[in-house]
Amino acid sequence: MNTMFTILLLILVSYPILGSFSWIIGAVVYKVNYNSKHKNWESDTNKEEPFISILVAAHNEQDVIGKTLDYLLNDITYKNFEVLVIDDGSSDSTLSILMQYADDYDKLRIIHIDKNQGKAHALNIGLGFAKGKYIVTNDADTIPSADALNRYSKYLATNYVNYIGAVTANMDVQNRTKIIAKSQTVEFSSIVGIIKRTQAAVMGGIYAYSGANTLYSKEALADVGLFRQDRATEDISVAWDHQINGWFSVFAPAITFFMQVPESLPDLYKQRKRWAKGGTEVWLTNGLKVARKPFKNVGLSVMFLDQTLSIIWSFFFFISLIYFCIISFQLLVNGDWNGLFKIMTISMIFCFFEFVAGLIQVLAALVIDHDGDKIKYFIFSPFYLIFYWIINALTIVTTFVPAVKTILGYGTGVWISPKRQK
Repeated sequence: MNTMFTILLLILVSYPILGSFSWIIGAVVYKVNYNSKHKNWESDTNKEEPFISILVAAHNEQDVIGKTLDYLLNDITYKNFEVLVIDDGSSDSTLSILMQYADDYDKLRIIHIDKNQGKAHALNIGLGFAKGKYIVTNDADTIPSADALNRYSKYLATNYVNYIGAVTANMDVQNRTKIIAKSQTVEFSSIVGIIKRTQAAVMGGIYAYSGANTLYSKEALADVGLFRQDRATEDISVAWDHQINGWFSVFAPAITFFMQVPESLPDLYKQRKRWAKGGTEVWLTNGLKVARKPFKNVGLSVMFLDQTLSIIWSFFFFISLIYFCIISFQLLVNGDWNGLFKIMTISMIFCFFEFVAGLIQVLAALVIDHDGDKIKYFIFSPFYLIFYWIINALTIVTTFVPAVKTILGYGTGVWISPKRQK
């Protein structure tokens, strides 16, 4: 038992360090091997331009919905598409703004739901009215690149199209005004530039779609029962549902969209609570499915193991932090300066190695993502590593019990729209 405990302790202590270097190695594999396949896909042409429905679920979005619609209806270079906005019980001026736009644009249709029932419910309602065989979900505050639909359509021209459940784009930050938002630029590159590339190249799938902008096959959505309406994050849930049912989940880094991110610590914490709760719900939902057939989809099994270690590490982090504080206080009270120096030194050594590993991962991500265009944001890496890592771990711990309640049937998809920047 002592040996097993020592091994587990070593794994947990070294998990962030080993994880960082694993993602870097995976990104190299992507660059060397997998990326060439995507270049071939993106070079394919699709002369027919299949009809695509853009679904925008909106709840109290009066500050941003006009700007988003102006862009989608006027700046998108693709021709064969429609925009379908589902107003999910907004209590502000969102609906009246939508009706004004509907009078001016034939490509725009509006669905109004009287009572707020959540983003997943709104998207499922929109699917019933969407004319396209393929849909793109786009958040009310999200601006995709002008050629996003053109690039999406190239994946629909490949021989793999009948097996693709979804193609998810590369997210970027729209409001880079405050340090928190600039730090999230670093984070998005760290997640997208490293982790998703590793998952795609090494594991053959991805942990989550980008809920703010992703192309879906309606057939694949119908196959998994549409979006789960009682989950905190419908994009993570449907990604796992797709892959467990055998659909391809594709990450397309050349397709970019820009989304608004929180600009204060309270708003950031609220966002991360939703993400953490959704991730734990997926972990609880799919644990037995993966365990029963671990070799059916080895990539999912590896991602499930990584998420398991991430959840355990989050609890370990705070338990060890409390233990560290208690021991340090006792040594201080007893005047054991030698013991206090030793425990401080050991802790600082581990923190130093984890911090350096994180910096290397972020630097590699910024170099890879967008051909190094965002390398200037590396100076915000320390802020990201100190605050975001702790907040992400904290939200996993604080939302674990609510996630369990959701799995037991007490979940709800009702949403509260975050603060938007005009």
